[in-house]
Amino acid sequence: MTIFNFAAGPAVLPHEVLEQAREELLDWRGTGMSVMEMSHRGKEFMGIAAEAHADLRELMAIPENYKVLFLQGGATMQFSMVPLNLLRGKLSADYVNTGIWSKKAIDEAKKLCYVNEVASSADKSFSYAPGFAQWKLDKEAAYVHYTPNETIGGVEFNWVPDTGKVPLVADMSSNILSRPCDVTQFGLIYAGAQKNIGPAGVTLVIVREDLIGHAPAGLPTMLDYKTHADNDSMYNTPPTYGIYMAGLVFKWLKKNGGVAQMEKTNIAKARLLYGVIDASDGFYTCPVAKADRSRMNVPFRTRDAALDAEFLKQADARGLLQLKGHKLAGGMRASIYNAMPLAGVQALADFMGEFARSKG
Repeated sequence: MTIFNFAAGPAVLPHEVLEQAREELLDWRGTGMSVMEMSHRGKEFMGIAAEAHADLRELMAIPENYKVLFLQGGATMQFSMVPLNLLRGKLSADYVNTGIWSKKAIDEAKKLCYVNEVASSADKSFSYAPGFAQWKLDKEAAYVHYTPNETIGGVEFNWVPDTGKVPLVADMSSNILSRPCDVTQFGLIYAGAQKNIGPAGVTLVIVREDLIGHAPAGLPTMLDYKTHADNDSMYNTPPTYGIYMAGLVFKWLKKNGGVAQMEKTNIAKARLLYGVIDASDGFYTCPVAKADRSRMNVPFRTRDAALDAEFLKQADARGLLQLKGHKLAGGMRASIYNAMPLAGVQALADFMGEFARSKG
């Protein structure tokens, strides 16, 4: 039986990447060492890290005036590091509230500055992305923060806000590399690796150089972006194996058409699942406004909570795993990141159709 893993994160990795990692696990390219055993300052790992940096820059067309950092602490650490580094003497920052993850970022920022909640979709249970015309931006804010894709709620912005001279900050943990992105529209992008980049443990930060070096005096060394930028992400021992795995994923992306091709495939996968939901005559429902449906995380439920439990049991028996919705949302959620093959989504769509016919 073929297994398809729809987990929201840590999530499925490309099979080809896992096979290469298996082959190189005990002996990386004849060195007699596993990557897990290498010194992070040895020529072997330095080469691995340099290639990962270069490939990511190529995939995202990252300009020279942006630093690429491979950090630790997850995206959650960035909820604090962003205001600590980007306030630059200002007292407030703008935040958009579209769900659980943006709310967590807001709560952390409130410990460090005044947060101006410029827009929110709380009025409709975070089921849509607030239109830009509704945003009440402050021209004096240090930055504007938003979450382009809410992993739990399944809401995704299909546009990038123009915040003018105020730096735009994005938590792209769950949709980075899934569609083309003009990095120059952002002051800072951050993302936990465990959805579209690699295994848990690596956090990617892409930050414009002029935003580095403004941390307040006395800030702990490891919380200052300048520390990591000045030391090529190796001030301390980095998550070496995670960086290696991310590098393999970047190679896989390049081999398979890059980000532009990923977007085409992701559109096809999302249309397939949403098509089943919308054609089910109410047997399945998705709580998200159609214009703001995520390509990465598809939340849905049946018309009866008791049927949800049966759906999950039968799906598991079919090898369609990790479809249970987040504990705060309930229902089901299919996470269909870059590494989820179209065949996996087709298998889920076929099962959904069969299940609806048998219970309808």
